[in-house]
Amino acid sequence: MRYLVAALAWFWIVGAGATALPATGTVEALFTPWDDAEGAIVRVVGEARQSIHVQAYLLTSRSIAKALTDAKARGVAVEILADREMLEKSDKSLLPQLVEGGIPVWLETRYAAAHNKVMLIDAAHADAVVITGSYNFTWSAQARNAENLLILRGNPALARRYLDNWRRHRDDAQKMHGAQ
Repeated sequence: MRYLVAALAWFWIVGAGATALPATGTVEALFTPWDDAEGAIVRVVGEARQSIHVQAYLLTSRSIAKALTDAKARGVAVEILADREMLEKSDKSLLPQLVEGGIPVWLETRYAAAHNKVMLIDAAHADAVVITGSYNFTWSAQARNAENLLILRGNPALARRYLDNWRRHRDDAQKMHGAQ
């Protein structure tokens, strides 16, 4: 019993790694195929001024890839983390084109699946936007699948937490061949 109490106390003090953050800002919820989640992502990427950090399981959407390329051309720093295995399995991945366009891409190899679907827009700033949900950055996610997407604005603490996680994953990833 003494060990159980000690273990519970340790778990309560240290926690499970979760961090409770205040609920601030706005939440936009989209559900495919009914809502235009892809259009919403393209719109928010178009609003980026300093940086875009992407974590993608798969990226085959031409519209999203173009929005990322356009952001880079505007001077926005764009960086991508992606699942290596999905890149190798998919002949439709647009990551090679993004690398050719000068966008650095790192491939995650440590996990059975790097299944994150996240975009951080200007994450280090007060007006940061966090995009997350089940929505893969693919045509199928918009047109064929039942997916969800959240666009979270006005919560800088949440954006910092996501950015810290993005950086931790990047530090464990391998730069994609040909990436600058």
